[in-house]
Amino acid sequence: MTKHIAFVGLGAMGSAMSANLLRAGFTVAGYDMNRRAVEALGAQGGVAAESAAAAAREADVLILMVVNTAQARAVLFEQGALDALPAGGAVCLMATCPPDEVRALAREVTAQSKVFVDCPVSGGVAGARAASLTILVAAPLGDLEGLRAVFEAMGKRIFHVGTEAGQGASVKAINQVLCGVHIAAAAEALALGERAGLDPEIVLEILSGSAAGSWMLSDRGPRMLQDTPEVTSAIDIFVKDLGIALETGRAAKMGLPLASIAMQLFLAESAAGGGRDDDSQVIRAYRRLNGL
Repeated sequence: MTKHIAFVGLGAMGSAMSANLLRAGFTVAGYDMNRRAVEALGAQGGVAAESAAAAAREADVLILMVVNTAQARAVLFEQGALDALPAGGAVCLMATCPPDEVRALAREVTAQSKVFVDCPVSGGVAGARAASLTILVAAPLGDLEGLRAVFEAMGKRIFHVGTEAGQGASVKAINQVLCGVHIAAAAEALALGERAGLDPEIVLEILSGSAAGSWMLSDRGPRMLQDTPEVTSAIDIFVKDLGIALETGRAAKMGLPLASIAMQLFLAESAAGGGRDDDSQVIRAYRRLNGL
């Protein structure tokens, strides 16, 4: 039975996910380049590891909640976490990464007698805090069942999307097409309301309760009307994620015109200096475009 978990990547989502694992009764050794995040996990009852390798040394499962595949590789190979993970241990890649890169990483991990599970998540910081994430698992069914208790401590909807690494990443890329387009569309609508001289709060309330409503509008809309909202997912994260979605479309020989347009808006805001700001602030691109 899985009891000991190494968790690398204690950002806004990772810190909440690791806290939920602790509450579920797992032993969690955490590591992040941000030492304060590691110490915060220690204060909650986790193990504040000095390195990724130290976190993985006695773990049954190594969870990677990092930004991209490059960071995952650095943790596994350059920082020695894969060598430190006991034989038969499972590497769970929960970040949003390109399917081809996930498949390549899986081959390298399994070649060293470790299990690899492609399991990106959806639900953002709110879902991570509420332990209500959607987890997209691509792995042999037996591996999923062996890790189900771990996933259920962090999420409410666990989907077995396939048996091969890369399939989870592909579903997540599809998910990010809609997320990016929905955020951009919400920003366009609210910016139009501003341009028309309407009260943006009233416009948001009307749209959120009508057929035009969406989860993204309800979640990002209020932050679009704030000057400096809390950062729950940065503009540059969507530059990355939509880039993965567009590459997934290219590999499938499918055009994605709406995702391409959304990508240009996120890129424009990043180029204007807002890359680290909350992704709701893509509305600024519309404001600049229209002289608001």
